[in-house]
Amino acid sequence: MIGSAVIVFRETLEAALLIGIIAAATRGLIGRNFWLGIGIGAGLVGSLIVAGLTEKIGELAEGTGQEIFNATILGIAVLMLGWHNIWMSTHGREMAAQAKSVGHAVKTGQREMSALAILIALAVLREGSETALFLYSLAAGDGTSQVSLISGGLLGLAGGIGVGWALYAGLARIPLRHFFTVTSALILFLAAGLAGQMARFLVQGDVISPLASPLWDSSSFLPMTSVLGNLLHLLAGYEARPTGMQALFYGLTFIVILLGMRWSRTPSPQAI
Repeated sequence: MIGSAVIVFRETLEAALLIGIIAAATRGLIGRNFWLGIGIGAGLVGSLIVAGLTEKIGELAEGTGQEIFNATILGIAVLMLGWHNIWMSTHGREMAAQAKSVGHAVKTGQREMSALAILIALAVLREGSETALFLYSLAAGDGTSQVSLISGGLLGLAGGIGVGWALYAGLARIPLRHFFTVTSALILFLAAGLAGQMARFLVQGDVISPLASPLWDSSSFLPMTSVLGNLLHLLAGYEARPTGMQALFYGLTFIVILLGMRWSRTPSPQAI
């Protein structure tokens, strides 16, 4: 539930911020709300289609290499989460500036009103499609129930919309970097945890060697069934009895994404 809430909150907030920027840039423009609604609706429909296709593919894979299919889904999710963290750490402001520029261009008559709908539809489709894949990967990784996924998703959706609206309305003065710093750290651990689950499926499918099974056993003092153990499993991918390959996948993924985030924030010599 916590994992799905974090992911949906992050994706929803990003879409809400972009919509808020465009709405603020076109405030007072006749017909603005209609085109904003068209864009949001089209993006949501596209996201539902992507979600349906992902679930359908999962159903077709039942019993025919399910471990490899789950590992593939998890691998794609890890790559997208890692790239998302790295890309947003440097291009978030650029994306916001472009959205604001489009809004001003529409308001001054340089671009058609339909540009608002297209930009918003693409943003909602991107974030919604990523959300669908990430939630599916969470369910595939640790067997999270649909109730937990839906509950966490609705909680994250409400939180993302609420924070986005508060920032647009000027009710919240908290710098956005604080929101994204916290969620980026959580997503970093989530991505590493999903990588570990990916390794587990590959080992189960006899694709790779476990290296050591188990690498350690901490179930005696921090079992997976305990509140803390379950919380750490959801947030950071904790395993009481991991294989050596799981630990290797986890550690490498964590280090690569973290270094990528730090490298992307380092100013180039030309920028100094």
